[in-house]
Amino acid sequence: MTTDAALELVKHMLTTATVVSAPVLGVALLVGLLVSIFQVVTQIQEMTLTFVPKILSVVGIIFIFGAWMLGGIVAYTEAMFRQIAELM
Repeated sequence: MTTDAALELVKHMLTTATVVSAPVLGVALLVGLLVSIFQVVTQIQEMTLTFVPKILSVVGIIFIFGAWMLGGIVAYTEAMFRQIAELM
């Protein structure tokens, strides 16, 4: 395997990981920001107030986008298995 082939595999892996994790990370970031703004405005400093909405929103996003995320991971895995014969 050449260096270019290895770099291409790493690039494809990182791109897939970024695309698959983006919805979950984006929603967690947005919910965390909104809850923090709410805490600043109302001066409520309860730790569970930041934790529970993030967990619920992440679980909801996984239910909504879970099939799409799994499809992306499966497509990447299938592509890697197809390339194993070429790389060896």
